[in-house]
Amino acid sequence: MNKIVFVEDDQDVGELIAAYLSRHDIEVIVESRGDRAEATIAAARPDLVMLDIMLPGKDGMTLCRDLRAGQAWSGPIVLLTSLDSDMNHILSLEMGANDYILKTTPPAVLLARLRLHLRQAGSGSGQNDEIAPKVAGQNALRFGTLAIDPVNRQVTLGSEVIALSTADFDLLWELATHAGSILNRDALLKTLRGVSYDGMDRSIDVAISRLRKKLLDSATEPYRIKTIRNKGYLFAPHAWDAK
Repeated sequence: MNKIVFVEDDQDVGELIAAYLSRHDIEVIVESRGDRAEATIAAARPDLVMLDIMLPGKDGMTLCRDLRAGQAWSGPIVLLTSLDSDMNHILSLEMGANDYILKTTPPAVLLARLRLHLRQAGSGSGQNDEIAPKVAGQNALRFGTLAIDPVNRQVTLGSEVIALSTADFDLLWELATHAGSILNRDALLKTLRGVSYDGMDRSIDVAISRLRKKLLDSATEPYRIKTIRNKGYLFAPHAWDAK
C-alpha cells in the first residue's frame, strides 16, 4: 500500500479525499498546518506529498520550495488547490512540484494522476515499475565535468552535487542517454509521464528551464541543453568541459 501525506487545512476536504484514496489502497496522513508539514513528512516517510496552497503557518508554494531546497524531499510533490491560475501552475513547477491539480478534478482522475506519479517514482504498481531497475542497472554517464549516477540518482557538476527532484533527474537522464539527438515534447512526455503532448502542456519546458539553471546553462542562449526550433531539445555532449 502506498502512503501519502496530504497537507490540507480544510478538515472536510482532507477526510473526504483520504477516505476515497484509502478505498483504492492508498494510505493518507492528513496534516492541517504548513509549518508542521516538514516534520510530519520526515516522520511518515511517504511515497508522495500532496499540498494545498492556502495553508496556515506556511503556504504550499513556500513549503514545496523548502522541501526541494537541499533535496530535503526528492519524491513526488503534487499541489491540489482551488486556485485556477496559469501563473500559480507555472510557479509551482518552477518550485519543483511534479503536478498541479484542481480540487474540482473528478476523484477518479485525481487517483489516476497520483498513481502515475507513484509509478514514476518507482513506488507504485504498473508498467513503469520496470523502468527503475533498468535505469539503476545502467552505468554512470560522464560528459566533461558532468557526471550522472543512476544507481544513487546523483548528479555532480565539477565538485558540486546538484540537487534534482525525481522528475528532473528522470528528464536529465532521458536527455543524456540520447545525447546528440533531438527529443520533442511528445516523446519526452510519453516516456516520462505516459501521456501524449496536447499542444498546451508546458511542464517539459518549465523542467528544461529549471535544469538549465541548476546546470549553469545560459538562460538566453542555452548551449548545454539546446532548444531546436520547432523540433525539440538536444543534450549537447561536448558542452560540459571546464572553462
